[in-house]
Amino acid sequence: MYDFQLLLKHILEHGVRWAPGQEIVYRDIRRYTYKDLYERVHRLANALESLGVKKGTKVAVLDWDSHRYLECYFAIPMMGAILHTVNVRLSPEDIVYTMNHAEDEIVLVFSDFLPLIESVKDKLKTVKTYVVMSDSPAETDLEYESLLEKASPVYDFPDLDENTTATLSYTTGTTGRPKGVFFTHRQLVLHTFGLITTFSAYESPVRFRGDDVYMPLTPMFHVHAWGVPYAATLLGMKQVYPGRYEPEMIVRLVKTEGVTFTHCVPTILNMIVTATPEEMRFDGWKIIIGGSKLPKGLALRAMDKGIEIMAAYGMSETCPLLTAANLKKELLDRDDKIDFLIKTGFPAPLVQLKVIKEDWTEVKPDEKEMGEIVVRAPWLTQAYYRDEEKTKELWEGGWLHTGDIAVVDEYGYVTIVDRIKDVIKSGGEWISSLTLENLISMHPAVIEAAAIGVPDEKWGERPLVIVKIDDKEKGKVSEEDIKKHLAKFVEEGKITKWAIPDRVVFVDEIPKTSVGKINKRELKNMFSN
Repeated sequence: MYDFQLLLKHILEHGVRWAPGQEIVYRDIRRYTYKDLYERVHRLANALESLGVKKGTKVAVLDWDSHRYLECYFAIPMMGAILHTVNVRLSPEDIVYTMNHAEDEIVLVFSDFLPLIESVKDKLKTVKTYVVMSDSPAETDLEYESLLEKASPVYDFPDLDENTTATLSYTTGTTGRPKGVFFTHRQLVLHTFGLITTFSAYESPVRFRGDDVYMPLTPMFHVHAWGVPYAATLLGMKQVYPGRYEPEMIVRLVKTEGVTFTHCVPTILNMIVTATPEEMRFDGWKIIIGGSKLPKGLALRAMDKGIEIMAAYGMSETCPLLTAANLKKELLDRDDKIDFLIKTGFPAPLVQLKVIKEDWTEVKPDEKEMGEIVVRAPWLTQAYYRDEEKTKELWEGGWLHTGDIAVVDEYGYVTIVDRIKDVIKSGGEWISSLTLENLISMHPAVIEAAAIGVPDEKWGERPLVIVKIDDKEKGKVSEEDIKKHLAKFVEEGKITKWAIPDRVVFVDEIPKTSVGKINKRELKNMFSN
């Protein structure tokens, strides 16, 4: 019998056969078909082979979300090489560390990042060749479009072992050096089908189908843009790539290209909601929110603009899909269904998920007992790249430890209440920073909020809240106003009275990590004293 291997080339081949004339759009610069994509992937493979790329070669890419990145998603791993998606928002020091740790040999770099690469070039120990990507002709012999133009449009992609490593990326390094996570062809193909099943098979407000128009607003360097470009290609969707995230360009592409499906972190959604006129609507636009907690206040503001919203959850280490807040049939017509749509969600098909206490017993489904989320699934990274010690911690007890503290409800939906390192421990009681942030977000003047624990002589820690107020309301909202707002939720039993912070600090901006999450480490450094 033929032992069929799960390979990325089969995803591309099916998408092209199904929708050869479907469009792929890059900003207002380039527009071509799936048939063109197929030919360009073959040309790219030939060009890379001429530069010495072979099975196992690490090829680094530094680019914004583009058609070029999509070509790299396929061509590089389909050759048997390894695609290293470099997080361009890391510090230069961490970028050097990740590229050296990965042992990158070929670098494809967009012109925006040439000054960065030039500044660290002498520190990159294994790189042999640089190829420049550009939106306009570049004055160099090794220019991406020129290489493709000269290359043959036919490449014989090998029948690889499905367990061949396909991609490598690095965590954001908020608690130390970034850690490498890698995925095989088999894992990426299974993850693709997991995504399609999760986001198209259930009766939820946010679903995607082959006739959707897809645009990512999660960087393509961050866990394969959550793997959705692979799913979109398999289904033959029209794909729109925005390049650098600029509010005007994003809105223009949504309106002119008819974008109907997107995924992003709350920060980007907040940018869209606050940077567009109040009367502007986005009816028919469906957005999956992940990366961090979707505050209810932000979800309501997005829905007021006609956007359909749903939360999902995953990590760099998990490829990333773990859960999605699809609605079970009995929840579809409930008045409070938004409270389920913003939960962390229900485990996706093939994901085994438990919320455990320190003794490994599972928490009760009462939304009171808290524990750590541990998971198993066919697409989880099997190890941290070249880091045996951290791998043992990650997979202690044969389950992947997420470091996220959560509760479970009677329907089996999980809600993350904090990271282990961010939960506020006051007088022996746990206070959820995410719950505080969510409740504060429902104040009409609040744009964004962060809660952290700061040292306290009597209680060990007390919550401190950092708030960004709408420009039109600045100076009108006081500390007492925020505390009174939270006091309402004490009466409703959603928080305890000792969860109300002693202090509220108003700021113009809340610092973010390289992937748009609130940077609590920086906030603690700023406010711990």
